[in-house]
Amino acid sequence: MPICPPSSDSSSPGSGARAWIIHGLALGAAAAAAAAVAYLYRRPGGFRSRAVGIIPARFASSRFEGKPLAPILGKPMIQRTWERVMLASSLDHVVVATDDERIAECCRGFGADVIMTSESCRNGSERCCEALQKLKKHYDIVVNIQGDEPLIEPEIIDGVVMALQRAPDAVFSTAVTSLKPEDASDTNRVKCVIDSQGYAIYFSRGLIPFNKSAKVNPQFPYLLHLGIAGFDSKFLKIYPELPPTPLQLEEDLEQLKVLENGYRMKVIKVDHDAHGVDAPEDVEKIEALMRAKNIQ
Repeated sequence: MPICPPSSDSSSPGSGARAWIIHGLALGAAAAAAAAVAYLYRRPGGFRSRAVGIIPARFASSRFEGKPLAPILGKPMIQRTWERVMLASSLDHVVVATDDERIAECCRGFGADVIMTSESCRNGSERCCEALQKLKKHYDIVVNIQGDEPLIEPEIIDGVVMALQRAPDAVFSTAVTSLKPEDASDTNRVKCVIDSQGYAIYFSRGLIPFNKSAKVNPQFPYLLHLGIAGFDSKFLKIYPELPPTPLQLEEDLEQLKVLENGYRMKVIKVDHDAHGVDAPEDVEKIEALMRAKNIQ
């Protein structure tokens, strides 16, 4: 996967695949050092060493009913996503969490582990929380990977895991990439701003930052949020109990509840085209891209 390097000379041989992770995680390392020592002391055997990937999937959707089962070049979308997630080296286990037997049967058919969850889950994070509680083993990190990301790069998953391992003051991690100018006004494309240490400041469906001219600045490096979230497992267990927050409800973005409640969120930058499926017409775009890249 093309990676965002810390500087132009980091693209030399040997510096590629993980340069962006080291660059992004180095920011703020000094400020977190004392907390890291304390946290490591409390948790023998390594800091947040075990990670599970959970792919929440539901059949009902106002924009695209049955989306996880939509065929993409002959395979269900959920299978395409699962196959990509299985390539991540940082995950000790991968499961699909669903409340629909049709999705569960499909996933078992191609070899995925499935955990059945309640229909009362209000969002993917709550579904991941319930699935975590049903798992028999302990995990320090839970990565919520949206089932509508059939081209998710495994290196992004590994980066999100490493972000939480390197940032003891954060309970949540996620990824962003460059926003394309044509996506600036698309409310399905969530934008993000971060501070100088690589922590999230805000997410919005509108363009942020927004300047006085009310026009997109072609010189500004706007950031697009990708559909992946890493949770400290202890935080995930309390997340559903946190009351909804005003900004979360107004923007309809789960991650804002984390920020509004005062928790820190580490963000990594990656070079990745966003290829999530939000509506039926996106399937054709994904298939065309896969053909162009000769992905079977």
